[in-house]
Amino acid sequence: MSTPLYRSNRCAALLLSSVAGATLASAATAEVPSVATDIAPVHGLVARVMEGVGEPALIVRPGASPHGYAMRPSEARALQDADAVFWVGPELEPWLAETIDTLAQDAAVTELLEVSGTETLEFREGATFAGHDHEDGHGDGGDHAEDNHDEEDHDDHADHAEDDHDDHAEADHDDHAGHDHSGIDPHAWLDPENGKAWLDVIATELAALDPDNAEAYRANAAAGRDEIDAASDAVRARFAEAGTPEFVVFHDAYHYFENRFGLAAAGAISLSDASDPSPARVEEVRDTVRDLGVDCVFSEPQFDQRLVQTVLDGTDGQAAVVDPLGFEIETGPGFYPALIEAIGTEIADCAS
Repeated sequence: MSTPLYRSNRCAALLLSSVAGATLASAATAEVPSVATDIAPVHGLVARVMEGVGEPALIVRPGASPHGYAMRPSEARALQDADAVFWVGPELEPWLAETIDTLAQDAAVTELLEVSGTETLEFREGATFAGHDHEDGHGDGGDHAEDNHDEEDHDDHADHAEDDHDDHAEADHDDHAGHDHSGIDPHAWLDPENGKAWLDVIATELAALDPDNAEAYRANAAAGRDEIDAASDAVRARFAEAGTPEFVVFHDAYHYFENRFGLAAAGAISLSDASDPSPARVEEVRDTVRDLGVDCVFSEPQFDQRLVQTVLDGTDGQAAVVDPLGFEIETGPGFYPALIEAIGTEIADCAS
């Protein structure tokens, strides 16, 4: 039979062991970097790399436009506490650059548009992407922007960027403060090859901050690349089965996706997702929908669906919803491949 002293000593030993274990666990947790991300697609990539090690914070909540955003106190604290910040860049979120400089001065900050291996494309010009050959420049396999258009088209595009953009903005009243629709298109996360490249960059940055978990980060990134490849293959198979539709988008957010999967939107209702298009622009898009026999006009869940119906009036096209930020997809490690598949499925379904 155990004596009271034995039981007392044993209880004390168990208590000390529990405290020591808790202390070690806390220390291990404290060594994992605090990470902040801007939008859900980037959050999904970082969450995949950190899976089993830690969880990143999301700054721009799902359903909100990243072009202009008022942070909640909890989001500001996550940025302030961050050891690392991953974001697309000021081309997408001009407001966030100064905020990062103020709140995350000591963090390792990665602008994903600037990292090596990122393929970037320029914004397309005009309601129906004037200056671009609708039938050309959209081959699968990673054709770069400079490979997708002939030299004459590039000269025309440069002229648009330098000379015509101001006139276009003034005519359509579509430009909005702080978000310039010339130069680099920031929606680069919609090219799955960029997503794969960013996984590697994220793993490298986190491994430098947290060497004890470096192998886990690298292994997670490798698994994430395989998952993105599988999602891309599923999208290609869906298009092979259903065909590729003629379509118009609410705003020009899908250039990278189109370029990767051999698609070509016929135009965009609005220059941006933060302003209403002019009547002249809506009429131009409606004429395009009618003249080309457009199958679908894709709206986005947070925007006025009446504009889509206006564009469809008098045509045989139908309305559908596609979302470049994946509002209805659960955030976390599986988010990014789910987003690629969801966009592919929505577009392909319109063709079938």
